[in-house]
Amino acid sequence: MTPIFLAIIALIWLAGTCLRVYRLARYYQIEEYMSRRFLRWLFVQREHWLPARPLAAWLVGGLLQFFLAEGGLFLPAVIAGVSGVIAVYPPDEGEVKKRFRATARAKRLLATAFILITLILFAAYLTIVSLQVARIAALPLIILSTVGFITFLLTPIWLILGNLLMTPVEAFLRRRFIARARRVLEETHPVVIGITGSYGKTTTKSFLTHILNGRYKAYPTPKSFNTLMGVCIAINNDLAQDRSIDYFIAEMGAYIPGEIARICDLTHPQISIVVEVGPQHLERFGSIENIATAKYEIIKALPVDGVGVFNWDNPYIREMMSRGYPQTRLAVSRQVNPNNAPDGVRFVASNIQETLDALRFTVTDTATKTSVEMSVPLLGAHNVTNILLAIAVAVHEGLSLKEITRRIATLQPAESRLAAQTTPQGITILNDAYSANPVGVTSALHVLGMHHTGKRLLITPGMVELGVLMESENRKLGENAAQVATDVILIGEAQTMPIKAGLLAAGFPEERLQTMEMLGEAVEWYQHNLTSGDCVLFLNDLPDTYNR
Repeated sequence: MTPIFLAIIALIWLAGTCLRVYRLARYYQIEEYMSRRFLRWLFVQREHWLPARPLAAWLVGGLLQFFLAEGGLFLPAVIAGVSGVIAVYPPDEGEVKKRFRATARAKRLLATAFILITLILFAAYLTIVSLQVARIAALPLIILSTVGFITFLLTPIWLILGNLLMTPVEAFLRRRFIARARRVLEETHPVVIGITGSYGKTTTKSFLTHILNGRYKAYPTPKSFNTLMGVCIAINNDLAQDRSIDYFIAEMGAYIPGEIARICDLTHPQISIVVEVGPQHLERFGSIENIATAKYEIIKALPVDGVGVFNWDNPYIREMMSRGYPQTRLAVSRQVNPNNAPDGVRFVASNIQETLDALRFTVTDTATKTSVEMSVPLLGAHNVTNILLAIAVAVHEGLSLKEITRRIATLQPAESRLAAQTTPQGITILNDAYSANPVGVTSALHVLGMHHTGKRLLITPGMVELGVLMESENRKLGENAAQVATDVILIGEAQTMPIKAGLLAAGFPEERLQTMEMLGEAVEWYQHNLTSGDCVLFLNDLPDTYNR
């Protein structure tokens, strides 16, 4: 009967370990299969790498098996099985913001990890059965349970090893996928417009697409598909199906130097836009200078007769423009005087008025000395820069300012970028949950402060990936929030400590400040405590890797 008992125990640990692999694969995917970042997340809290319940179940189960072995194998086998089930039974995941995507790559990774686990436990089972360790009757059960427990604890290693073993396969498939995208671009031959920046990329892309579609047919990379493979997916899945597209607008992001250059090597943009350079992802780049160097790759990739479009108000981007490449360079600004604009600043916004209904401002083309009044149903003055960048490209491509004005009047915010809606209960929701950066935070808080009819609730987990600036910028967030919010709910105690410190230092009443672990708790609180006329700002929403 011992081999049967052992087989059942092995299957219990196999099933539990494979399930844990599947669950952890979601976090590995969130970290973009970067093993170093995944391991850093893993070791932040002991419960990630040494969960208490499996450890206790294995220890207690092993001791009971040892002391009850004199009465025969049946009871120790039952204990081994029960303790194994208790150990591997999955805990409640709590709030899940981003579910696992069963992509082809993810399936290959899981299959490889499952095979590794199966081979290890099967080998352990065969070895223990063949050795016939019987000096202590329950010893084979104890040994196999121990091997199963160790295999269970090493779940992250099986994921990483699976990823490592699949690297040659993924590299081959990646090259083939890129080659296919390259062929599609050569066949369809659209004008490629590249957009990059620390933030504001997706919004600018959305605005430019809407404007160009007034006369031409423009296709943007969907959502925030801004990696090399994301751009390839957009090309192979969508651009390949429509050969009538005039403009392909490619958002280009980067976590390390060279990523934008690789996207440009595929797409060969004729027009490049640099929106912002700031501390977003400073943690990965190390310095803002490194970020600026990475963003400049989109300008270097332009042909000599290409067009560079620059945000003059950002000093790092202003320095890029001063390098003199390419020959055609267009700059925009919402800070300079339109009557005395520096050389190269083509479009200037002035007389900016911000209300809860619209942004109103004057756009001046300094080359033609013409001005138009624009009204846009958007919130946040930072959007004026994004609009100006889109205008610069649209004018260069033949649209008039009057034509652009009509298109701009129907602009909508990009998804979860300071979008406003009113609930049936009369509560205004400002959804700025996609991400947060110092510029956007200031703008969003200003919009919150414009609501004067009731409570103004801020719900935020703060800003992340700002490197050495993270504490100071989050403290500043708290100080600014204290001036406009009547109530604040912070999500996650650890990363929001600087925000709390800033709030209290600025005199915010502590009784109006709460800290909760999950966003769902905050949503439930506002639904029960806010009434008609109140406003709630959702500022950023961190991925699951920041949850406890």
